[in-house]
Amino acid sequence: MKQRTILRDVSVKGKALHTGEEVTLTLKPAPENHGIVFRRVDLYGKPELKPDVSLVSDVVRSTTISNGHAKVHTIEHVLSALHGCAIDNAVVEMDASEPPILDGSAKHYVNLINQAEPVEQEAERTYIELVEPISVTKGASSIIALPCDHFKVTCTSADDRGIHTQHVSLEIDPESYIAQIAPARTFTIYEDIEELLKLGKIQGGSLDSAIVIKGDKILSKEPLRFKEEFARHKVLDVIGDLMLLGRPIKAHIVAVRPSHALNAELCKAIVESLARAKKKEAKKDAKGPQQVMAHETALDIRRILDTLPHRYPFVMIDRVIDMPNPDELTAIKNVTINEPYFMGHFPGQPVMPGVLQIEAMAQAAGILMLRRISSANKIAFFMSCDKVKFRRAVIPGDVVVINVKLTKNRGNKIGVAAGTCKVDGKVVSSAELMFTIVDGASDT
Repeated sequence: MKQRTILRDVSVKGKALHTGEEVTLTLKPAPENHGIVFRRVDLYGKPELKPDVSLVSDVVRSTTISNGHAKVHTIEHVLSALHGCAIDNAVVEMDASEPPILDGSAKHYVNLINQAEPVEQEAERTYIELVEPISVTKGASSIIALPCDHFKVTCTSADDRGIHTQHVSLEIDPESYIAQIAPARTFTIYEDIEELLKLGKIQGGSLDSAIVIKGDKILSKEPLRFKEEFARHKVLDVIGDLMLLGRPIKAHIVAVRPSHALNAELCKAIVESLARAKKKEAKKDAKGPQQVMAHETALDIRRILDTLPHRYPFVMIDRVIDMPNPDELTAIKNVTINEPYFMGHFPGQPVMPGVLQIEAMAQAAGILMLRRISSANKIAFFMSCDKVKFRRAVIPGDVVVINVKLTKNRGNKIGVAAGTCKVDGKVVSSAELMFTIVDGASDT
C-alpha cells in the first residue's frame, strides 16, 4: 500500500476540552516519509512535535506530548482520525496547546480529512510488525498486542462498579473506522468530574462534547450512537495512542479497560521489543547464519567459521569443496610450515600429528551433520574414533583432501561417519568417527 497525505489545507475552530482555550486547527499536506507533526504557530519559532512515546508527559484522561517549552495536549482524537483514515503524512497546525474537542468523537476530524481529500503518494507505506506477543497490565486493566497480518482491535470497557460493561471487536481499515469507530464520543463518570476540575482538567467540557454516566443513567444531548459506544471510544483512543509509535501497526490489540497511561505503556513495550529484536538480528548478522543451509554445496573459510566453534590454532579445514548429497562431504586442509605444531613435531623433521588428521575428519563430519539437521546455534562434539589407520606422513606443502560419509544417524543427535584423508590421491589416514550434536551458547 502507498503512503497517503491530503490534497489541500483545511481548518476547524472550537474549544479545547481540558484547557478550555479557543483554538484553530489546520491540517496541511506533507511530503512522503514526513509522518504526522504538530506545529504550534502561537509560539516563537513555531516549534514542531512529532508524536513519539518518548515525548509523552501526561496521560491523565488524555495524551500529552512535550519537547522543551512546547507542549500539545489531547492529541489522541486527531491522531486516531489520521490513523483510521490511513493518512501517513500531514502537518497539524494549532494556535493553542490543545485541539478542539468538537463533539467528543473523531467524526468531525474525519470529515475534515475527507474535505481535504486524501491522495496517494509514490512511497510505500511501512508498518510496525511485531516479532512476539506483548502485554502490559495495571490492576484490572490490561492490553495485549499479538502479531497479525492486519490491524484489529478487540476491547472490553467497564467501570469500577461493573455497570455499562461493553465489548467490541473490529478489523480496522478506513471504511470500518469511519463508520464504526470515529462517531463514538468520549465519556466520563459523574462522580469523577469534581476531581478532574480540581486537577485543572475538562475546563472546556460540556454535554456538547462528552457523555456523562451517572449511576445507571446516561446524560447526553442525544441518544447513544452505538449500543457499545463507550467501548468503541476506547478503541478510538487506542488507535490514536498507537500513533506514538510513529507508523501504523499490524497487530491484534486485545484491551480490557484500557487507558491512555496503559496505551502509552504498550507503545513503550513495543519499542523495547523491536529494539531487542533488531539487536539480536544485528548480532546474528555479525556472526553469520551459524548453520549450514541445505542448498549450500561448498563453504569458504568464512562460512566454516560461521558454522564451527573452533578457532586458531585448531581450525583443521580451510575449505569445503563439495557436498554432493546429505551424507557426503569433501574438504581440504592446506598444510604449511607456519602451522604452530611444527615447532615441536618435530624440529628438523616436520610431520602433521595423526591426531590432528582425525580432528580434521571429525570437523568435516560435524559440518555434514549440521547441514543435515539444518539448525542454527548447534555444535558437533567429537565423541570417539575407531578403526584408525595412519599410512604415511603428512608434511608441509601437502594438500590434504578430507572425505567423510555419514553411515549412521540417531535422531539427528548422534552420528557416525567414515572418514579418510588423502594426499595426491593416496590415503594417508582413515577412521570411523562418532560425534553428538548439542545446543550452542545462547545469543542473549
